[in-house]
Amino acid sequence: MDGVPDGVPRVSEQRHPGSSVKSVKSVKSVKSVKSVKSPKSPDPAEPAGPVASPALRFGVLGPVRAWRGDEPVTTGSPQQRALLAALLLREGRTATAAELIDALWGEEPPSQALAALRTYASRLRKVLDPGVLVSESGGYAVRALAEGALDLATAQDLAAEAEKARSAGDLCHARDVLRRALALWDGETLAGVPGPYAEAQRVRLEEWRLQLLETRLDMDLEQGCHAEAVSELTALTAAHPLRERLRELLMLALYRSGRQAEALAVYADTRRLLADELGVDPRPGLSELQQRILQADPGLAEPSSPAPEPAAVPVRPAQLPATVPDFTGRSGFVRELGGLLAAAEGRVMAVSALAGIGGVGKTTLAVHVAHQARAAFPDGQLYVDLQGAGARAAEPETVLGSFLRALGTPDTAIPDSLQERAALYRSVLAGRRVLVLLDNARDAAQVRPLLPGTDGCAALVTSRVRMVGLAGAHLVDLDVMSPDEALALFTKIVGEERVASERKAALDVVGACGFLPLAIRIAASRLAARRTWTVSVLAAKLADERRRLDELQAGDLAVKATFELGYGQLEPAQARAFRLLGLADGPDISLPAAAAVLDLPVEETEDLLESLVDTSLLESAAPGRYRFHDLVRLYARACAERDETPPSERGAALSRLLDFYLASAAGVYAIERPGDRLVDHVAATTHEGLSFATSESALDWLFAEAECLLACVTQSLPAPTLRRAASLLLVAKDLSESGASSLFYERAATALCRAAQELGDAHAEAQARTALAQVHVRAGRFDEAAVEAAKAMSLESADDPWSRCNAPLERGVIAFYKNQLEDAETYLSIALDNFREDANAPGEASALCNLSRVHLALGKTNTAISLAEQGIEIYDSLGAALRLANGRYALGLALTAAGRYDDALAQLAAALAVFRENRQPLWEGVTHFRIAEVHLAAGRPPLAAAHAEQAIALRGIGGEWRRGTVLTVLGKALLGLGQPDRARACWNEALTIYEKLGSAEAREVRALLSPVVS
Repeated sequence: MDGVPDGVPRVSEQRHPGSSVKSVKSVKSVKSVKSVKSPKSPDPAEPAGPVASPALRFGVLGPVRAWRGDEPVTTGSPQQRALLAALLLREGRTATAAELIDALWGEEPPSQALAALRTYASRLRKVLDPGVLVSESGGYAVRALAEGALDLATAQDLAAEAEKARSAGDLCHARDVLRRALALWDGETLAGVPGPYAEAQRVRLEEWRLQLLETRLDMDLEQGCHAEAVSELTALTAAHPLRERLRELLMLALYRSGRQAEALAVYADTRRLLADELGVDPRPGLSELQQRILQADPGLAEPSSPAPEPAAVPVRPAQLPATVPDFTGRSGFVRELGGLLAAAEGRVMAVSALAGIGGVGKTTLAVHVAHQARAAFPDGQLYVDLQGAGARAAEPETVLGSFLRALGTPDTAIPDSLQERAALYRSVLAGRRVLVLLDNARDAAQVRPLLPGTDGCAALVTSRVRMVGLAGAHLVDLDVMSPDEALALFTKIVGEERVASERKAALDVVGACGFLPLAIRIAASRLAARRTWTVSVLAAKLADERRRLDELQAGDLAVKATFELGYGQLEPAQARAFRLLGLADGPDISLPAAAAVLDLPVEETEDLLESLVDTSLLESAAPGRYRFHDLVRLYARACAERDETPPSERGAALSRLLDFYLASAAGVYAIERPGDRLVDHVAATTHEGLSFATSESALDWLFAEAECLLACVTQSLPAPTLRRAASLLLVAKDLSESGASSLFYERAATALCRAAQELGDAHAEAQARTALAQVHVRAGRFDEAAVEAAKAMSLESADDPWSRCNAPLERGVIAFYKNQLEDAETYLSIALDNFREDANAPGEASALCNLSRVHLALGKTNTAISLAEQGIEIYDSLGAALRLANGRYALGLALTAAGRYDDALAQLAAALAVFRENRQPLWEGVTHFRIAEVHLAAGRPPLAAAHAEQAIALRGIGGEWRRGTVLTVLGKALLGLGQPDRARACWNEALTIYEKLGSAEAREVRALLSPVVS
């Protein structure tokens, strides 16, 4: 690979013109700078002598320094440090006085050079350990250093280890080791050391560092870390514009990140630069890459070699659920499906789709076959429950995100759209042999984006419907068991001894179960748990047709008969728990939430839930979390409607769950936003929530409960609970601001708004519309946001201080983004007055910071700074770290406009650290964008480009509109770096975004594009 050494360079001395120092050997042949050990180490068995002083350590990959343990050792004047560096780099070999004089002063040494040299050596000898600096044969040498005493030697050892790991195919370890090697550099090598020898070594060691850096970046791209590499490569190409290997890696990273136009622009900029500076064309490798990009060569879309995973973080997922130990029958299907999977290698992807009624054993069979075929898929097995039978089937984009993470893709490299995720998923799987088990699918449309689409991979799909729309799939219709298979399964669970004496009764039982595996398993489990029952007793119970509900005809009703049998054997407390827990809409439920539903202590609730798990009527999804099988949940709800007395208890249980989520989320909100009055205005609750000791534990709970919490909002829309549902939506605001659950949050807000409008509840509608306006602003949909905020203001009421404050605040923010500055100032002033009237200090600070941005846009820089500082003072007094970061962000913008760039960067950097700590990637992204603006204004285009790239990778508040603003700034930075073609590519993309959105910023971009010449 051009620009990357075949081996690890060993850096030693290099002759300066006119010097008498030996010339360096070739990079491959030079030995490592190794420490010279003492002749003999003390025998561990010998009596211990005096405590040894801490070992000496030396650094040359930066300023020349020395330490004794952790204490710095004075190394003297620049010439004295030059002498020390020259000796350290000679690997313990002796340097003559003439060689050292030549190294320090070159061809024109001072008249007293030899005396000066002796003085420097004497001073060094006094501060170093005895025997380290020795005189020998009229020269000097450094000896008797401990292993790892010199940072350069350590770096060389690490580089050799990385090369060995890479050759063995362990890229993860190689990357990690190279990072450690590169981290040893601390600024410029031999910084501040004079002399021709030091200058020669500085050049050589910097070249080696860049080679190591290129090697590490090349491995980054091999492992699919394209988006992360773009920012670093942009900065490196700016710092080393003539280094073609860096340009090549940047082109590849951009192309794999879906930025083809920019990748080609990098080539055009490179060609122009080389012609202007050196009068040459790009090397063949760079030109070949340009042609491959133009041709959309499929080989560029995947890493050049597989990316092995370190032992701590396996890249070979093994997600298959455990197979049941008593799997019975289905031998024909096992052979058929197993044969198809075994033949997957070297042929078009095999897809097998199993269809059948609920409870027929589709999942059990698929998991069993998948386990048997694991050896044929050495690169891993993926599994997901698509929840197709439920009200909320899994979204394909969500599943793809989970799969990509399981396959080792960083979160920052996972795109937003379904199409992009599906394409990346197929690229990651290319060249691998992976089995994908898609369980409980809704339809073919849900499945298609999740299919690997590559030779050697295979997919198993289970569904209640036949996947006739799945092209090329091998369809398997799974029917109930044969009588023999059903009896064998029943016998395995109940025990041979009990069944042997009552074979006819056992046949009656499995026949009454309709030979449905799930029904047989539950019935047999009940019998196994009741040692006083006989098989005949169970058969007699099932003989009652009123209990069986004619299961042979009704398909899923056969399962209901079996559930009825299990349910009928529950103790009253178990039965009540079963009924009430089935009412909640979330995908699962935590133990504390279940305790709220049942209105019982957590310990008692856990005992009940574990007993239901034992009866197979409930599943343990994870420690402390429980879920129903889809059909069991439906049956539990039917039981609640039929059996729960009084009927009002159903509503009371869901009301307690709502209270639990509201009280807990309000506690999170109070921790994250101290002093905010929203927690004083939420609807009253009667059931307690959780309390949290730290901000981290509070956020952990909120994000873990996101889907269940938002499901509770949409389930609580009837009039009696509507306002509490609105309050829950508001205190869960972090779910929208973090971007983690923004789509679910928006859906919940929309449903709440519709319900409030239908019920004529202006209070709840105003809150829902304000929340929707906030969602639209974050997504860059300013027109939709303006409509919602205006309606919210028209619905304001005196008993709703939150909407009276936040609706005009949002209108002001929206007007600012739409460049309606006078309107923005008016609305924000109204919000400021209302916040003050409500004694809401954080709200007041927010209004002040937003007013600061309006004043800044109006050219009132001094008042903008003053307003932001007032907001920061309020946030600081409250100890509101996250909101203080918002204030620092606003102040950073004002200071930028005032030309106080260092002060602005300090504020923005502090804000960035808080946003990162509080898991606010959207705010992280937009802060990187603002830092890029500061560096651009300060005339530092390399740093501006690097931060703009990070903003693109993290995305940011404002959606596509924000991406357009970042691309505009990135283009300006690239133009400053002498890359006009890539700048034009950025601006063209920004212009497309602005024209699609109808944004006024399109005018500025058109002006930028006009003078750019290729």
